[in-house]
Amino acid sequence: MRLPGRLAAAIEVLTDVETRHRPVSEALKAWGINNRFAGAGDRAAIGNLVYDALRRRTSHAAAMGSDSPRALVLAVAMRDWGETSESLNAAFAADTHAPAALSDDEAAGATADLSTASPIAQSDFPEWLAPSLERAFGADWIAEGRAMAGRPSLDLRVNALKATPEKVMKSLARFSPQPAAIAPFGITMPSGPRDARTPNVTTDEGYQKGWFEVQDQGSQIVAALAGAREGEQVLDLCAGAGGKTLALAATMGNKGQIFAHDSDRSRLAPIYDRLKRNGVRNAQVRSPNPGALDDLVGKLDRVVVDAPCTGTGTWRRRPDTKWKLTPELLAQRQSEQAALLVEAARYLKPGGTLVYITCSILPEENDDQIAAFLKANPGFETIDMAKAWRQALITDIPPGLVTSGGGICLTPRRTNTDGFYCHLLRKV
Repeated sequence: MRLPGRLAAAIEVLTDVETRHRPVSEALKAWGINNRFAGAGDRAAIGNLVYDALRRRTSHAAAMGSDSPRALVLAVAMRDWGETSESLNAAFAADTHAPAALSDDEAAGATADLSTASPIAQSDFPEWLAPSLERAFGADWIAEGRAMAGRPSLDLRVNALKATPEKVMKSLARFSPQPAAIAPFGITMPSGPRDARTPNVTTDEGYQKGWFEVQDQGSQIVAALAGAREGEQVLDLCAGAGGKTLALAATMGNKGQIFAHDSDRSRLAPIYDRLKRNGVRNAQVRSPNPGALDDLVGKLDRVVVDAPCTGTGTWRRRPDTKWKLTPELLAQRQSEQAALLVEAARYLKPGGTLVYITCSILPEENDDQIAAFLKANPGFETIDMAKAWRQALITDIPPGLVTSGGGICLTPRRTNTDGFYCHLLRKV
């Protein structure tokens, strides 16, 4: 497929997403099934067009004067991919599968100046979240939004139980991997422009042998900040598919004990194969049965709460969720988070550490939750995050990461990672 056909397909997929209200991944898969002539490169390019359109939906709509699927996709082609209205119209005229020729108004969108546009248009954030984001980032909130609207890198965590960064870098040399900037066992492959394809590293021999896992560098950083040590008794209360359980096991050198638990049995399902492939021997999976954790009350050195959240920190990877988030969903997540903090506290012994993590950038899910917990639980105190950073990552913490409430907040703009929050509390 040439560019005109790919643009037409992206418009079709984005229309499907908006009219049927289904996830982008589902719409792209359905299009691929119905159009089997399209190759892997075509599908990747169409996916890039759709995701780029959603990442910068408000700014592209402001430039084009419309938020229709056609306007958004054309904006990506001209404003992100470097095409001009002249080059597109010439290509469209020579391709029977092309969209209709650009109008004069659409052509003007290629060079529209957004410097005087509304802060919402410039930031590519949902309008109703502006007060929250301004509270989180102050005058930088628009710049944070722009960074959040970019493409993410592909990040890997080397499994120290089986390999070294050098070994994995050699195995993946064909993809030009680079050492991660912060995470000591991190490897990254920056995103490419236009129709660049993300490397399929899970087919690599090293992945099959458990040498590495796909994990955003931000997730690696907060897992390291959890501070798990050899010989400790640790509970991963919201283990899900086990990404942080695997990272904790490597940090602990397979010594001590990790109890991996999740309230959703289906989310836990992949963890068994992942533990085996990674060579993890110190993790015990506790399914969500009644009383499954009763024997751990008051006995643990560390409890990690990777809390369910709005996922605002992952908007680069799942931009469609940015526009689906509602105040009602945020309130639901806040309620779940507050209950999990109370639950987690039960399992700690005196002197134990509660590790609170979200993949959110909203203060309502982060500092506000910790402030409310501390007010209701005076037997806990905040641990110095700058000190914890130095101990875990063997470097000084970058400026601006510590929040007003004493946690840390990672973002694409600050750390070139997904958005993550981490706060450590000690049970006195």
